[in-house]
Amino acid sequence: MFKISVADLDSPSYFVAVAAADLGFFRNEGVDVELQREYGGPVGPERLRDGTLDFYGGPAYAATRAFPGWKGTKILCALAQYSYWFLAVRADLAVTRGDLAALKGLRISSSMEAPVLGLRHLLAEAGLDLARGDAQIVSAPPTQAGRFMGHAGVLAIEDGRADAYWGNGMRLAIGEKLRIAKLHLDLRRGDGPPGARYYNFAALTATERLIAEHPDAAAGAVRAIVKAQQALKADPSLATGVAERLFPPDEVPLIAGLIARDAPFYDATISPEAIDGLNKVARAGGLITEPVAYEAMVATQFRDLWRG
Repeated sequence: MFKISVADLDSPSYFVAVAAADLGFFRNEGVDVELQREYGGPVGPERLRDGTLDFYGGPAYAATRAFPGWKGTKILCALAQYSYWFLAVRADLAVTRGDLAALKGLRISSSMEAPVLGLRHLLAEAGLDLARGDAQIVSAPPTQAGRFMGHAGVLAIEDGRADAYWGNGMRLAIGEKLRIAKLHLDLRRGDGPPGARYYNFAALTATERLIAEHPDAAAGAVRAIVKAQQALKADPSLATGVAERLFPPDEVPLIAGLIARDAPFYDATISPEAIDGLNKVARAGGLITEPVAYEAMVATQFRDLWRG
């Protein structure tokens, strides 16, 4: 039995991997997997390294925390294209969407795991100096015993600790539904500094050891992701049944709409541009000292499977 975990279980960012496991796409490809029902962000890369996890769905650069320079691990495929984090601001702030200058002076809540790296890079490219106090990043509050983080952003605003928050699509959707927050930046769709959509992408990662010892399972995992992407594109309502089994009740009605919104970006391909962008952010964030070659980061032997 192989084990798979994702950085945020209730996030649309990694939902393709969750759906591939829950709806049986892995099993149909001959890969017997157990979906770990956990908030995998704090421990996923380390569990890959320790051999207690086989597949990890999360930020493409997350594995560097346990595998410096990506040595010992490979990205199997993309779960979706482009950077998927959003910046939401208090609903009562009189700011124009996309205005980077409006971020000056704001307290922005973020997970201090992988997401904060992208936020720091965005603020730097927007000309805001955190050391000078141009903006402030504050830690997201824990929610629901640390298993589900969907309300972290709205709690940060409600608690008075933040004016804005950085997070996944579910966190944005909850803020909008409660009329506490509104969208300010959507990197995937062109907001932010030039090239911001290439800061990151959602990826399925495995160790080189697993790929060497179980190449059929690695290939089956890629096929399962591609088929899950195709199924969710064709019928986003499939997401609701998965959410009913896994998500907090108030998030269940939101997921199908979020999947329908993101479905145009469901493509397992990993482009050279995506790796160039990933290298820039990883280097700026101190994760690597030199760019890592495409072939050293990506399991290119599976590239023919990305298109299904």
